[in-house]
Amino acid sequence: MVNNRELTEDGLEKNFATNTLGTYILTTALLPLLEKEADARVITVSSGGMLVQKLNVSDLQSGNGTFDETMVYAQNKRQQVVLTEQWAKAHRNIHFSVMHPGWADTPAVRSSMPDFYQKMKNTLRTEAQGADTVVWLAVSSEATKLPSGLFFQDRQPVPTHLPLASTHSPLEDEEKLMEVLEEFSQKFKSTSLGS
Repeated sequence: MVNNRELTEDGLEKNFATNTLGTYILTTALLPLLEKEADARVITVSSGGMLVQKLNVSDLQSGNGTFDETMVYAQNKRQQVVLTEQWAKAHRNIHFSVMHPGWADTPAVRSSMPDFYQKMKNTLRTEAQGADTVVWLAVSSEATKLPSGLFFQDRQPVPTHLPLASTHSPLEDEEKLMEVLEEFSQKFKSTSLGS
């Protein structure tokens, strides 16, 4: 998590570039290969922090208002959940999952959220505990018996919205996210091909 609004050399907000656009570009580049495989899976590591955010397609790069790194991160993680749900609908031969590892004691948590770390350090999960569900989703035959596109924590599908939280987005916003990410990705594909 980048704690201040910083731009990449391409003019993209760094959290968005890494967490959302990077996820989109990597996954869509792999889709043609994954479509040919018998047990293809895509697992995105998100965060339960996304539960406090409604998808906001009008400010994907967090340029409006005061920059709040925690809410920007949560917004990026909401975007990843939407990506996963959309891909699951569009690519039936691939099993898509998105998951929350729980709050684990990692270098990223220590450096990006020092106050949170100091308050919670005695209750955080180990790195191995945090990795358990993502590994299970990657290798377990049980995981693929569940529908594609679900959000997991502790090997269980869990809701992507809290009751009464008003975080549901209209389908048009979810489709707009996919369109905008495709437009961005085309710019990078053109650049990488020398066009």
